[in-house]
Amino acid sequence: MQRSEIETQMLPLPGSAPVRWRVSDGLVGYDEAVAEMEREVGLIAEGAADELVWLVEHPPLYTAGTSAEDKDLLAPSRFPVHKTGRGGEYTYHGPGQRVVYVMLDLKRRRQDVRAFVSALEAVIIGTLDDMNVRGERREDRVGVWVQRPERPALAGGLTAEDKVAAIGIRLRRWVSFHGFSLNVDPALEHFTGIVPCGIAGYGVTSLVDLGLPVAIADVDPLIRQNFERVFGDTSNEVAPAVETAVA
Repeated sequence: MQRSEIETQMLPLPGSAPVRWRVSDGLVGYDEAVAEMEREVGLIAEGAADELVWLVEHPPLYTAGTSAEDKDLLAPSRFPVHKTGRGGEYTYHGPGQRVVYVMLDLKRRRQDVRAFVSALEAVIIGTLDDMNVRGERREDRVGVWVQRPERPALAGGLTAEDKVAAIGIRLRRWVSFHGFSLNVDPALEHFTGIVPCGIAGYGVTSLVDLGLPVAIADVDPLIRQNFERVFGDTSNEVAPAVETAVA
């Protein structure tokens, strides 16, 4: 398997255990997910557990990162709003969106936050590329973007762009948590209750909105394949009992 320079920056130390790969069925409550991440991050930091990637879907909700501003919450009574310790501003989670919580010990890899974020972007961009979608980075905007040339141009004649994936992380003792979300087929109208990630003037899209007839089950294997290229081997883990939200 050939890897680019970015895709070698976050490989684990030789002899490291595979990253546990966990997929939860149903909709997982946000507070329950954060509590589970906190527990796992503590164990990983102590060397008592192997690293973990956890794939979930949430019921409709908004989360406020550490840089969130009140003015960017446009519909505060629409869905529950959860303050969270991840970086970034407001974002939406809901059915049809794959949320990928990434709990990696960067002491076993590379203690470089920018390289870690670039590696997560590489996972998303590789996943999109496998579906013939061109995802792009932007120096001034975190996340992964797609151009929409069929829409009216932006100011200055720039091509219109939509965000298809968001990234928000936190580190504790060099162990990461939170992660990224990829819009497969969420209700895009739900994003109108916030200014996503505090960035006005741009839209939000999904794979289905881009014309791909896919479901989360189709996308998950591609996420895993690209994660392994960037971060190394994984091994299946049965999800423990975490409270499932009522849709």
